[in-house]
Amino acid sequence: MPRQVDVDVLQVVGTRAAHADEFRLGQVRKRHGSFHKRTGHDRRPQCLPFEHRREVRMKLSGCAAWGALCVALGFALCTAPAGAEPPPTAAFFKRPQLRAPKLSPSGRYLAIQAAGKADRMWLAVLDLQTMQAPKFIAGFNDADIASHHWVNEDRLVFQVSDSPDGSTRVVAEGLWAADRDGSGFRQLINSDKQFITSSSNITDRRLEMNWTLHAVPPDGSGDVIVLRRRWATDRESAGTQLARLDTRTGQMKNLSQGIPDYTSRWVLDWRDEPRLIETVNRGRSQMFRRDESGRWQPWFDDDTHVRKHPWPIWWGPDGLMLGTQGFKGYSAVFRLDPDSGRTVGEPLVSTPGYDFSGRLITEPGSGMLLGVHYETDAPGTVWLDPTMKAVQADIDARLPGSVNLIECLRCAQASHLVVTSLSDLRPPRYYLYKPADKVLQPLAGARPDLPLAAMGQRDYHRIKARDGEELPVLVTQPAGGVKGKAPVVVLVHGGPYVRGTHWPWEPDAQFLASRGYLVLEPEYRGSTGYGFKHFRAGWKQWGLAMQDDLADTLDWAVKRGWADPQRACIMGASYGGYAAMMGAVTQGELFKCAINWVGVTDIGLLSSIHWSDISDEWKNYGMKRLVADPETDAEQMRRTSPLARAKEIRMPLLMAYGGEDRRVPLKHGSDMKAALRPDQDLEWVVYPDEGHGWFNLKTHEDFWGRVERFLARHIGTAAGPSPAGQ
Repeated sequence: MPRQVDVDVLQVVGTRAAHADEFRLGQVRKRHGSFHKRTGHDRRPQCLPFEHRREVRMKLSGCAAWGALCVALGFALCTAPAGAEPPPTAAFFKRPQLRAPKLSPSGRYLAIQAAGKADRMWLAVLDLQTMQAPKFIAGFNDADIASHHWVNEDRLVFQVSDSPDGSTRVVAEGLWAADRDGSGFRQLINSDKQFITSSSNITDRRLEMNWTLHAVPPDGSGDVIVLRRRWATDRESAGTQLARLDTRTGQMKNLSQGIPDYTSRWVLDWRDEPRLIETVNRGRSQMFRRDESGRWQPWFDDDTHVRKHPWPIWWGPDGLMLGTQGFKGYSAVFRLDPDSGRTVGEPLVSTPGYDFSGRLITEPGSGMLLGVHYETDAPGTVWLDPTMKAVQADIDARLPGSVNLIECLRCAQASHLVVTSLSDLRPPRYYLYKPADKVLQPLAGARPDLPLAAMGQRDYHRIKARDGEELPVLVTQPAGGVKGKAPVVVLVHGGPYVRGTHWPWEPDAQFLASRGYLVLEPEYRGSTGYGFKHFRAGWKQWGLAMQDDLADTLDWAVKRGWADPQRACIMGASYGGYAAMMGAVTQGELFKCAINWVGVTDIGLLSSIHWSDISDEWKNYGMKRLVADPETDAEQMRRTSPLARAKEIRMPLLMAYGGEDRRVPLKHGSDMKAALRPDQDLEWVVYPDEGHGWFNLKTHEDFWGRVERFLARHIGTAAGPSPAGQ
C-alpha cells in the first residue's frame, strides 16, 4: 500500500550527533495506510500560497514584499479555478514558470531559473536582504539554462539544454560562470549555443565539448571539478578524466595522473579530492584506490551486474567511508573498512522493500553529516542535526499533505532555507524559510495554472504476479477519483532496467488522469530499486514474464472493480513502446489498442544497427546477459520481436518516432510500419527534429492531442459509454 515513510528514533552515539563517525541510523521503514488519508490531504483548488490555513498566520509584511518580487518576474501566485473542461495539453508540458531555486552559501541570495526572453529559461538572482527587484544575469536565444550552482557567495556556474522540461538534450551542455551581479562572465566549456550578455566581447580559453561539470568543491574558492569523456570511437568511451578549473582565469589542474583506461566513475572525498575510481570493461568492474603517494592501486574486481563487493558512495573525515551493500534483499548504507572495503557492523540506513536511493547531506568545510535524503514510496529526509530536525518538523506542520525537502549549502548558518514542497496532485511549489524567526514565505509554483481538481491521486500498491513475484504498481486515479469501472491505460516505463516511477506529480500520467483514465504503471520484473531478486527476475524476459506482469497488473485492477476490462489500452516509450507492441501481438484479448512512441520493434537491431548510440560494451556484455544473446537466443529474439510477428496484430495502433533518434533509430518504426497488414488500423507520425523523446512543446501538443483523440475513439472517455463494437 502507498504510504509516506516513517523513521525509527535515531540512535546517536556521543554528544556531537551530526559528526559522521558518531551516528547510527535506525531503519527507514514504511508506515501502512494511505498517505492521503493519514495526512488529511485537501484536494480542493485554492490559492497556492495559502492552501493551508496555518500559513495565513505568517508575517504578512514578508509575504507582501515577496509577492512584489513574484509580480516583477511575472509569476502567478494562485492556481486557476477548476473548470468543466480539463486543462489544455500545453499546461502539462510547457516550461515551468520557475524552477531550481538555490541559495548562496550564506542564504542571502537566491538564484532561480525563470522565463526570460524568447520564452527561454534564464538565470535570475534575488537579494533576500534588500528584497529589491530580481535581476536576470544570463540567458540564451536558442536554449534554456538547465542547471546552475553557486561556487561561492559571489559567483555561479551554469549549463544549457534545448528542451522545454530542463532535461539535457544536447551532448555539449557547455559551462559558463558569472558573478551574481551579472559581471565577470566567462565561458569555460564550449557549446553550440549563443550566449546573450551585455558585457564586452572577450575571447576566452575554453575546454572542448567533451568536458562537463562534475562537482563544486565546498571550499568557496570559486573552482569547479570538471570531467572529460575520452571517446575511442563515435560511441565508445575509453574512460574519463578529472580536473580542477578556476572559473575566473580558466586555469586547470589535472587530477587524473596515472589513472587506468575505461575509468567510468569517481568517488571524491568530503573536500572533493579523488579517492576511488571504477573502470568498466568487458563486463567487469574494477575499483582502484589512490594511495598516499598518489598512485592508483587495484582494490577489488567485480561483476558489472552481480556485485559481491560494497559500492562506495562517500569518503568523509578521518577516513570514514560509507557504501551500499545488499541487506535482507535490498541495498542499504553501511560503514566500510577503508583498507578492505568490506562492510562493518549493521547497516546505518536501510529501507526495507526498496534499495537505498538518495544522498548524504554534509556541512561544507567540516564534513559533518547532517542528514540523509532518501526515496522509498515517496522522497523524504532523515536529519541527524537536532536544529534541522526541528526546522523540518515546523515546516511539515505548516505544509501538511506534502513531502517537503529542505535545500541549503551551509544549513546551520544560512539566513534562509529553500523548501521544495512535493505532492502527487500538483507540480512542485517553492518556499523560503527564515530559521531565525520561523517565517515561511511562499515563492511560487512551477505550474500554477493547473487546477488541483483536474489531477488524480497517486498511490503505490504491491500486487502478486501469476508466479508469486511481488510487483510495485503506481496507480493514478482519474480526476475526481475512481467511480465505478473506468477506462484504463497501462503506461509502461522505459529503460527497462531502471526505477521507472516516482510518486510526485508527473505530466504523462496526470494528463491521462485529467481526461478521465485510470493509469496503471507497473514496476515489472527487471526494474531496479526493488531489490536484486526483482531485477534478476527480468533477465532475458522481454516479451515473456515481463509482458505477463503487465497483464497481471490489469487483471488486478479489474478484480478490484476499478478498471473496465473492455476499455483498456497499453502505451509506452522506448522499452515501454516495445511492450505496447508486444501487447498488440500477444495480448489482444486484454487490450483494445496500443500506443508506441520511440519503441523498439526488433530486438536484433539493438545489437546489429551501426548508427545507434548504444555502446559496444552494452551490445557485447550487457545485452547478452539482460536481453538476449543473438547467437544462443536467436529463436527467442524472433518470437519476442514485434517486427517478426507484425501480421498477427489486430488492434488499432498509434506509432510515433523521432527523426533524429539515435537510441532507437527510426528504422525500428519504419520497418514495423512496412511489415503490418495492408488493412491495419494505424496512425503514424514522425517528428523530423526530435530524438529519443519529445523536447519541443509543439511536438508534445501534437502527440498528446493525438493520444487523447485515439483513446477516445477506441476505449471511450470516462463520461461516455464504450465505443461502438467494443
